[in-house]
Amino acid sequence: MKLTDHVISSLTLRPGETERLVADEGVTGLRLRLRQGAKGVTRTWVFKYSQSGQQRSFTLDHAAASLAAARKWAGGLQAKLRLGKDPAQDRSEGRARAQETMGAVLPAYLAAKRLTLKPRSYIETKRHLERDCKPLHGHPLRALTPAMVATRYGSIAEISGNTTATNVLRALHAFLVWGMRHGYLDRNPAIGVERRPVRARDRVLSADEIKAVWTACEGDGEFSAIVRLLLLTGCRLNEIAKLRWKEVLSDRIVIPSARTKNGHAHTISLLPAMRSILAGRKRQGEHVFGRTERGFSGTAGSKAALDKRLKAAGVEMPSWVLHDLRRTFATGLGELGIAPHVIEACLNHRTFKSGVAGTYNRAALEAPMRHAWATWAGALLAVTQGRIVGDRVIALRGA
Repeated sequence: MKLTDHVISSLTLRPGETERLVADEGVTGLRLRLRQGAKGVTRTWVFKYSQSGQQRSFTLDHAAASLAAARKWAGGLQAKLRLGKDPAQDRSEGRARAQETMGAVLPAYLAAKRLTLKPRSYIETKRHLERDCKPLHGHPLRALTPAMVATRYGSIAEISGNTTATNVLRALHAFLVWGMRHGYLDRNPAIGVERRPVRARDRVLSADEIKAVWTACEGDGEFSAIVRLLLLTGCRLNEIAKLRWKEVLSDRIVIPSARTKNGHAHTISLLPAMRSILAGRKRQGEHVFGRTERGFSGTAGSKAALDKRLKAAGVEMPSWVLHDLRRTFATGLGELGIAPHVIEACLNHRTFKSGVAGTYNRAALEAPMRHAWATWAGALLAVTQGRIVGDRVIALRGA
């Protein structure tokens, strides 16, 4: 039958029929399907064809398409058939790809990375991809564009800073490379996204600033105790904030390899100043700080409250972060004459053990490290008592 818009509008089901297919003589394979529904007769376009000796049909998703649109659609399918493609298979694969969203594929990637990344690196990667990239989770991987990645990168930079945004972009780039290798996408939309400049931090607190922070951390608050221990030990935030009672021994603190950034256990000499802070903590679980199984949380809010206390006390401090305390610790040890390799050991860095020196020198440096922490604790006490003032953590000779 030569279909026209007028013919289509006049077609109906014959008595007793629930479905009827009417072929269009204008385009081979195109059919108009009439089917009895709950609300009357529905009209749907169907394309029938033969592939490898089997009869197949392909339904136009938009049932209300006009005759002209249906013929154009059928002509496109005929072109695919002439090229040896199967339209039904192509659509099935397309629907499968549409379900391959970032959120759906991400668990497989994280499961693979958990076996190869160091514990701390895995935690950071997981947080960046699950939390920071969450707005991208609902998009099919093949639908991600450089513009979408750039927009997300810019949003993170505005909220959390250029460094965090760059770290997120690196994690996303690695995930997308993995996706390409596993056939989830053909190109990496993170390539070419312009990164904002990241300046390495060099902030070191002066003696006056150290005294101000120490004084603002008086009392038995958990965060205050954490800050003071960070100053005394030079540890990373989570090494102290997630400290467990079983890691606190009679004469030392032992942070296991699973909780350090480089995967090497770290031993800290337990000095009287540290011991007095820990003695004020009540055992409320396995963690020294915090009441949950994850240890202390709420660092951002606690740091903001600390800054408010400093400002209320009339202290005008340039912008600083908790990691600056670690840099202050290392710089202070250097000013106190502690050897560089001992400072590196106190920071749990392994650069001094690389190469030939690391192969043959297996010394634990326990005594020099204990001396370093004791020397720093003495200087810190002098600073907090006001016996050392100014921009250095040691008194200038002759002063």
